[in-house]
Amino acid sequence: MRVPLERKVLNENDKIAAGLRERYKQNKVFCVNIISSPGSGKTSLLERTLEGYGASRRVAVLTGDIQTDNDARRLARFGFPVRQITTGGACHLDASMVLRNLSGWPVDELEVLFVENVGNLVCPTSYDLGEDVRAVVLSVTEGEDKPLKYPATFHHADLMVLNKIDLLPYVPFKAELALENVRRVQPTIDIVQVSCTTGQGLDEWRNWLDAQRALAQAK
Repeated sequence: MRVPLERKVLNENDKIAAGLRERYKQNKVFCVNIISSPGSGKTSLLERTLEGYGASRRVAVLTGDIQTDNDARRLARFGFPVRQITTGGACHLDASMVLRNLSGWPVDELEVLFVENVGNLVCPTSYDLGEDVRAVVLSVTEGEDKPLKYPATFHHADLMVLNKIDLLPYVPFKAELALENVRRVQPTIDIVQVSCTTGQGLDEWRNWLDAQRALAQAK
């Protein structure tokens, strides 16, 4: 039966995720799970984020994709540890993939671990990766109704990053409507608006990460 099998898979995933979460907590590792549809700019956001960190920062990235290691190669040029998780067809990362790909890494010495999920607004929502926070990226080249079409993804997110705002003068995207729609799904969600091209809003994004890390460590 599909439903019992799916429940069994998710239960096993939750057990592994709980173990990851406890490991992160004990070692003060702040884990961020980033979700979006393909092309929303997750990798570009991570590039600009890593670019703003000094070499002394203890940061690492796991990046997931169905095929290719293109994203890992883009991110590795900033000098921080990066590993590609190639799912071979799966439309999401799960906790066992994260656990397996952390093997051999000095994870317990990290400050921040970014997990860039597979580009998908459906499947990743169901899989806890042991993260402290979950951020969903929506770009202005998509539709303002994405939060209404994929409510579970936005409901379970701590932050929405509205990306590519430098394109607002050139696309028929109503930013206020998008923000209204996401608030309908998740009234308490935090929102930052950024452009990875101009750098607008990136300080607000980094400040949000720092504040959330401080909150996680205080628990």
